[in-house]
Amino acid sequence: MTRRSLFAALAAAGLVSVGTAYGWSLNPADWFARTNATASSAAQAAPDAPAAAPVAPTSAPDYRTIFQRFGPAVVGVTVEGSVPVARQRAPELDNDPFFRFYRGLPVPPMPRGDAPLHGQGSGFIVSEDGLILTNAHVVRDATSVTVKLADRREFEASVLGVDPATDVAVLRIKAGGLPTVQLGDPSQLAVGDYVLAIGSPFGFEQSATSGIVSAKGRSLPGDTYVPFIQTDVAVNPGNSGGPLFDARGRVVGINSQIYSRTGGYQGLSFAIPIDVAVRVKDQILATGSVRHARLGVTVQELNQGLAESFKLDSPNGALVSAVAPGSAAEKAGLRPGDVVLSLNGERIERSGDLAAMVGKSKPGDRVTLEVVRQGKREQLTAVLAELPTSTDTAAQQPPERSERRLGVAVRPLAPEERQATRLNAGLVVEDVSGPAQRAGIEPGDVILSVNGKPVASVEQLRALVNGDARQLALLVQRGELRIFVPVRLG
Repeated sequence: MTRRSLFAALAAAGLVSVGTAYGWSLNPADWFARTNATASSAAQAAPDAPAAAPVAPTSAPDYRTIFQRFGPAVVGVTVEGSVPVARQRAPELDNDPFFRFYRGLPVPPMPRGDAPLHGQGSGFIVSEDGLILTNAHVVRDATSVTVKLADRREFEASVLGVDPATDVAVLRIKAGGLPTVQLGDPSQLAVGDYVLAIGSPFGFEQSATSGIVSAKGRSLPGDTYVPFIQTDVAVNPGNSGGPLFDARGRVVGINSQIYSRTGGYQGLSFAIPIDVAVRVKDQILATGSVRHARLGVTVQELNQGLAESFKLDSPNGALVSAVAPGSAAEKAGLRPGDVVLSLNGERIERSGDLAAMVGKSKPGDRVTLEVVRQGKREQLTAVLAELPTSTDTAAQQPPERSERRLGVAVRPLAPEERQATRLNAGLVVEDVSGPAQRAGIEPGDVILSVNGKPVASVEQLRALVNGDARQLALLVQRGELRIFVPVRLG
């Protein structure tokens, strides 16, 4: 390609300005010369500046060998059954019933009744006698499960057990001498490491896509026990339940979810760490079911504003926003506003770490929690309970402006609102402006506490707002969710 044609291509792609507003010439030769001169001048401007240590180049993994050796152990999973129509997603997703694979998609109203279920996912063989791991959402509602091997043989599969909490399912087919994968250690993965996915996206069997680990220990809404491996590997409907390989060809995760606003892959994929899946598999094989420990708290991520409000040196830990009545956490003395720094001496960096640590424990285990409460460190002991399974069974007062400094118009909860929300006290936000609005407080929110101190009246809120603190942490109930909102006062 000549310089003239290269310049035309760059200009067409929007990578080079065709005007002279930034001092670039329309002459390609002049443009290249100026670019080189600028780089040369920059290098001469700081001759004594220390050079950054170069990063040693690493060779790309041998994906061809990984696929040839372990691809035969990856299977397609086809399911048939029925599902209530009200639970199905938008029409464009009808070809893939695994709607947990999507997030943030609207659900149009649909008539009630049952509809036939036909779908396809992926899985992989972990023992020569036909033991297979896949996602729980792949086989949910299925009355018939068929496994298709890489050599095109097909087998009816038995579902030995499913665990919706971790989205792991264990299948078995009647066969022997099957190819198997090798399991790896997700703790050895690091951001930037190469990874490879094999599966059946959109029904295209034995498809491989690659990328890197883009984050670890990722916590997703509704998935409290899984510290997901986040990657940029292209994962699509049908990849659910397939293996995620590291650069040495060992399975480190099960591809489970994507985050999408359109229904298609947008650069974010999430895999269940294989050690989580193995613990589930072992329990299912031993007992036929899975038991999870439960602490009984709702936690949220800390930011700098919240850290300052709770007198922390850094925004590390899990901020407790709600404690379930009668739970292990309540019995141990945990309160909303506590910040959990460690569990059994293991440091908690992010809120998702706490759930992952509890997920590794068993019901009945005794754990030691280090917490910060009102700026002071304390140690609490909790005996973990068991997570119940899904089968276990007024006249409003006029609003008052609490204080112009905060910028909210509030009123006490009416008796019928207390009964509906099961709250004993709180202030309903009627209007919002100023610092509260900038912090994200919305009309309809119920303010429960300020910096850990409960508020039941406008006077209490006004007294707390008019103190010396310039950073407040408001505990707010919004629908079914309780969150701390940091508010910086003017």
